[in-house]
Amino acid sequence: MTTVTWTSDEIMTVTAARALEDEMSCFVGIGLPSTAANVARRTHAPGLWMVYESGTLGTVPDHLPLSIGDGVLADTADTVVPVPEVFNYWLQAGRIDVGFLGAAQIDRYANINTTVIGDYSSPAVRLPGAGGAPEIAASCGEVIVIMRHSRRAFVDQVDFVTSVGHGRGKGDRERLGLRGAGPTRVITDLGVLEPDPDTGELVLTGLHPGVEVEQVTQATGWGLLVAENVIPTPAPTETELSVVRSLTGNRQP
Repeated sequence: MTTVTWTSDEIMTVTAARALEDEMSCFVGIGLPSTAANVARRTHAPGLWMVYESGTLGTVPDHLPLSIGDGVLADTADTVVPVPEVFNYWLQAGRIDVGFLGAAQIDRYANINTTVIGDYSSPAVRLPGAGGAPEIAASCGEVIVIMRHSRRAFVDQVDFVTSVGHGRGKGDRERLGLRGAGPTRVITDLGVLEPDPDTGELVLTGLHPGVEVEQVTQATGWGLLVAENVIPTPAPTETELSVVRSLTGNRQP
């Protein structure tokens, strides 16, 4: 009997893909979010309607786009609209079910930093910036964050709030007038975190195979809360891994 093996990035991608449902409209970011969304569309969610920031609606790329300007997105889209229309008509009007985002830093309330590491006026690292992430975080029905888990990334307080998650706790989004529910899941290479319904603080609710709770808490820059019943992540199937590897070009480890 063949043993199915996978990498930490692969189980993270598969877990994120499973979070997407058929017929959802999904605002997709480049990188891991794009991989996960395309895996979902090729497996259990063939009707996933993918929108990229460049204005491509309902795109079905046959390979992973290198950027939002990759020609395959326009070539395979239902239609291409101006970027202002993507944001004004589709996103800010609440017509997108889920936004898929990555992050350089995230804090206990799922606020996201993609702007700078360190002081804003004299940063240690200047990151790519906001792009459309603040609007995605504000207006999508919900947001799923996918990122690798480390103390460098999961910090007690982000150096800069690029995109608001749950602010300083439950009720902040409503006070700020943000339409969407905000981050409902943070999926990492170790497990799954979800906001506490009463406080908005992230809680460890899922663990990938072979990962212990202590590994996750040690990789988190604050005292991470752990759910009473942490759910084991189902292992990736051969079909899911085959699709991931066909997209990324990775061979079985």
